[in-house]
Amino acid sequence: MQSDPIATWHRLLKQHDVQGLDGLLADDAVFHSPVVHKPQVGKAITKMYLAAAFKVFGNESFHYVRELKADRDAILEFELEIDGISINGVDMIKWNENGEVTEFKVMLRPLKAVNLIHEKMAALLQAGR
Repeated sequence: MQSDPIATWHRLLKQHDVQGLDGLLADDAVFHSPVVHKPQVGKAITKMYLAAAFKVFGNESFHYVRELKADRDAILEFELEIDGISINGVDMIKWNENGEVTEFKVMLRPLKAVNLIHEKMAALLQAGR
């Protein structure tokens, strides 16, 4: 049981610990991409998207600027820069009574950032990384 899934998320992200996602994600986790209309259902595909995000978003400029947290959900606002484009977004995270993440939704702005992330994430996901 995860006592604080958000603290665990911060640690995994900082360490780029893809394998640690196995203990954080519920089997029925759902990932909502800012560029894919259909929700991605299941631990394996959610892990795949988050692993790609670790690579795309995981530079030294990434940082969370605000965090709103309730009993079983949180909204984490972040900022970063990639290829000279300033990106602002939010991670919306829900978890179950066992502290396992059941839903992970990413929203991004501005449109230039959405297009850039779409390009970079698609390249990684198509390569099967």
